[in-house]
Amino acid sequence: MLDCCSRRWTLLAGSLACLTLFGSLLIQWPSLLKMTPKSETEVMSINATNTTVLVWYWPFGHKFSMDGNVCWERFGIPNCKLVDDQSMFSQADFVVFHNRELMIGQQALPVHLTRPQTQKWVWFSLESPAHNGNVELFNGQFNCTMSYRRDADIYTPYGSLVPQDFGSGITVEDFIPKKKTSLACWVVSNFAAHHKRTAIYNQLKRIIPVTVYGGGVNKHLDRKALLPTISHCYFYLAFENSIFKDYITEKLWYNGLMGGAVPVVLGPPREQYELVAPKDSFIHVDDFPSLKELGKFLKKLAKDKERYASFFNWKLKYRSTANQYVDWRERFCKICPKASSLQKHKVYKDLYSWEYQ
Repeated sequence: MLDCCSRRWTLLAGSLACLTLFGSLLIQWPSLLKMTPKSETEVMSINATNTTVLVWYWPFGHKFSMDGNVCWERFGIPNCKLVDDQSMFSQADFVVFHNRELMIGQQALPVHLTRPQTQKWVWFSLESPAHNGNVELFNGQFNCTMSYRRDADIYTPYGSLVPQDFGSGITVEDFIPKKKTSLACWVVSNFAAHHKRTAIYNQLKRIIPVTVYGGGVNKHLDRKALLPTISHCYFYLAFENSIFKDYITEKLWYNGLMGGAVPVVLGPPREQYELVAPKDSFIHVDDFPSLKELGKFLKKLAKDKERYASFFNWKLKYRSTANQYVDWRERFCKICPKASSLQKHKVYKDLYSWEYQ
């Protein structure tokens, strides 16, 4: 009898609990109907395509897949639609043209098409002015520059240093390759007699031993062998093929800083290097009154382990990235976040003067 009553009370308590929960839901139901899941709201915002960037043709003919929402799905850049279908010309906010194909006559500006009033044309080049040809042909056509130049409308450097937390217990010695077999090395693809770097090399090799790869001088290094080979050198000659404002290429970012050798740079003045890299992460040719003094310094530095190690202190805080090998799509998607900050009515009436200023 007691067991029967106990079961009845248990059932009654359970029923009352259910009625209480049901009543609570009835009270809250109107507000629940109006709620939108947070994740859905975020997706709606993220997948919006407010800015359309049209790649009129791919640099060097290296075409990439455009499936899906490329900018968001691959690079986390929202509100950006990247396309390469020329029939979408009238819908594009930005149209990107790579200078090289224009110069060699492989492509042409679509001046025969009716250009939307608010559409911006982007002149894109990672070459120095010495290798860009006669850009005066394009005066009055472009609204934006996309370049390694720090004062370009869309700054696209060859590389950068990214803050990195390596945790505790890491010392600078952990970043210095142990097997050093050469004092200095140089990898060159374009060995031209008229280049300043060639003249510097011809003098420097009489003062210190320099191992050279590529350019018809010595064996070619493929991409897989490049960094391991450089890591065996104390110093890497990061010599640019021409000297212009901000022209600092993968020779510093990839070959030198990522290669595990101390870069010896030849390019723009030291002040411009120091705007993008720590002053004690490289050696500048201009730091010395003569190449003989530079050679003596390199020989002495290679024997001073403590001082040599100080040129790697930056690795305790940063890692080097080389943007030369970044997907072209990522570069073009990065136009979108800058869209609102660009001048609305800017036109480059003298592109040549901008290049050489």
